[in-house]
Amino acid sequence: MPSPLYYISTRGEASALNFADVLLAGLASDGGLYVPESWPSLSEVASANPADTRALSYPAFAAEAMWPFVAGTWQQSDFTALITDAYSTFNHPDVVPLVPLGDPADNIWLMELFWGPTLAFKDIALQLLGRLFDGELKRSSGQITIVGATSGDTGSAAIEACRDRDTMDIFILHPYERVSEVQRRQMTTVDSPTVHNIAIRGSFDDCQDIVKALFADEALKDRLQLSAINSINWARVMAQIVYYIWATVQLEGMGKLGEVAKLGEVAQSEGNVAFAVPTGNFGNVYAGYGARGMGLPARFIVGTNRNDSLARFFSTATLSTGEVSPTLSPSMDIMIPSNLERLIFDLFGRDSTATADFMQQVRQDGRATLPAERFDEVGDVWTSRRTDDPATLEVIGKTYRDTGRLIDPHTAVGLAAAQELRTEGEPTVVLATAHPAKFPDAVKQATGISPDLPDSMADLHERTERYAVLDNDLATVSRYVEEHARISAD
Repeated sequence: MPSPLYYISTRGEASALNFADVLLAGLASDGGLYVPESWPSLSEVASANPADTRALSYPAFAAEAMWPFVAGTWQQSDFTALITDAYSTFNHPDVVPLVPLGDPADNIWLMELFWGPTLAFKDIALQLLGRLFDGELKRSSGQITIVGATSGDTGSAAIEACRDRDTMDIFILHPYERVSEVQRRQMTTVDSPTVHNIAIRGSFDDCQDIVKALFADEALKDRLQLSAINSINWARVMAQIVYYIWATVQLEGMGKLGEVAKLGEVAQSEGNVAFAVPTGNFGNVYAGYGARGMGLPARFIVGTNRNDSLARFFSTATLSTGEVSPTLSPSMDIMIPSNLERLIFDLFGRDSTATADFMQQVRQDGRATLPAERFDEVGDVWTSRRTDDPATLEVIGKTYRDTGRLIDPHTAVGLAAAQELRTEGEPTVVLATAHPAKFPDAVKQATGISPDLPDSMADLHERTERYAVLDNDLATVSRYVEEHARISAD
């Protein structure tokens, strides 16, 4: 078995870990986020598969692309079988189909990431992550308590991936009355003794702060064997890296970037692919940055709603917090994007002390600014645009009128950013992050059409809901988790 890749914390105080340990740890013990010690190269990925990459199915492609991140901790045949099983739950043969938006000659594409069991891009990582957790725990006869926060879609995807497993309980915090009804019901109607939903009287940032504080309590973390399923968990990012590489290879296969036959030749493409990504917590688009670190010729257009801390950061080098405003794209209603710390770590030249100081200043003062010399390279790779609710509705309506295609509000935010910031003729991939049926009110307001849920969810609004509503108070939530976790009861 090859030597494992090791992962280091952005804050420098935690020990370097291999993939199996990073998977179960989630957040580093020093409060930082894990990143690879170095990025594996696409040529390294390709060396394991000399065949034409375009001939691979998505699961087979994913197994090859992710292997360098897990090598040394899994048998390759077991890892491949696990990935195949994870993506067998998707309702499209291509898993993440790439479709033209209008005339293919316009070179604007939608990558549909919503064909998983909960109709959102989170399924792509979480269907895998649940199986990875289960596999690791069965090998060690272990048990964990998963605690996560959701702004809408992570929760249902995590619950679907982890429900009814003897090795884990899962607790998901969501902001009370700040997710769509479909999003809420996808979480709260799951009838499983291992699933616990908590609605917090506050914002997603409040939920996220509570989760981080629970992990900071070392005694509690050890007692309950806490593990994270949010995008702070490196395995989430790893699984999402794949579809950026996949989309680029598909475009090359169509002659959009010059002909290349093997994954290792992707970096020889004639120009970048622009990826337009609607994001709040920065995990999805950071995965694209990871693909770029491996050699992918890519740049990134970050779409935000009026909770625009990311848009302001990429235009001013200042990360500042503020009150979260409810919007039509609730999964992006975030003002403290956790995964941005991973990028800031690289912008500081992987200086963990500078990174920790920067994040501490954000927490203390509500704002911090990167030195100018650290911000110089941002413009070549990152641009961002803010889109408010009226403009979001306008994009949804115009897209339907022009193409006959329904898109959800989050995808509309990404598309709006792409339309303003792409270079004419540049291959541009907009990440379609959720099925329009998850946000029927907004889609109907924009188009007059209320999209139907799939048959498997047709009775969603008749199912019984189960969740607790708790105050935004760490002690209250901590006590609730301890009282309901099986590992604590044991």
